[in-house]
Amino acid sequence: MYFELKENKPHGTKDDPFSTYHIKNAGRSFQIPVHWHDEFEIIYVKSGSLLVSISGENYIGKSGDVFVVSPGNLHFMGSQTGTVDYFTFLFPLKYISFRSNDILDDKLLEPLNNGHLMISPRVKDTAKELCEQLIEIYLAKNDERESIITAQIKTKTVLLQFILEMWKKGFVTENDTSGRNTVEKEMISYIQQSFTGEISLKKFGEQFHLSEKYVSQYFKEHFHITLSKYVTYLRLEHAKQLLQNLDIPVTEVAMLSGYQNVSYFIRSFKKTYGVSPLKYRKNEPSTWI
Repeated sequence: MYFELKENKPHGTKDDPFSTYHIKNAGRSFQIPVHWHDEFEIIYVKSGSLLVSISGENYIGKSGDVFVVSPGNLHFMGSQTGTVDYFTFLFPLKYISFRSNDILDDKLLEPLNNGHLMISPRVKDTAKELCEQLIEIYLAKNDERESIITAQIKTKTVLLQFILEMWKKGFVTENDTSGRNTVEKEMISYIQQSFTGEISLKKFGEQFHLSEKYVSQYFKEHFHITLSKYVTYLRLEHAKQLLQNLDIPVTEVAMLSGYQNVSYFIRSFKKTYGVSPLKYRKNEPSTWI
């Protein structure tokens, strides 16, 4: 049994597949729950302290640290204190390919994409300067100081330099963890397919032939979050996408996101994001990966 479903939030656009997310929390603990996707991801800690978990290995990122999430790897990040400022950069590896089926594609980019090769998750401050360059390009594009085409050329140049640095410093290795997260992916994928309906420890346990107690302990141990909190996260993220993309009543948004009680949905949404669903729809802030 394997549910082939990855993170269901789209990243980037057809014209610009490269995505930058800036997360800065002052004094509020948070966790971005476990997920996986086909994009290559770079995590750059600008300041503060960030817990990063990649393929079951936990790291504490400090100012200047850089982490790499290869395509398909389960990962999550968070902070107990909330005093962290970090960026994530996501892109499909074909974004930096010359599409010429040359040795770069055949021996490096494609094996990285399909999981035969990987880049060591923690590269410390090896790529700090390159990440700062990506931030500068991001800010210039947002301020319309540079055109999208100029920004793309500069971004691809920096990303190719990043891959080159990883290659030169020996961070590109054979992937011996490709099958390690199968059970975890099955669990996460099942929840992602079922979160708008009824889901509980009992039902989850029955699906995987496990006791409720074992499911509860396993989830907290491996994903650092309870099952109920993860389901809530998925429901609220789904609600955000509906509010952004569809002009439907909040009541319908709640129902389509798995909430039978609209008042409870509104309270949960406001507690998590600091604004009501209606205010969020007007402003459409982007704060989660």
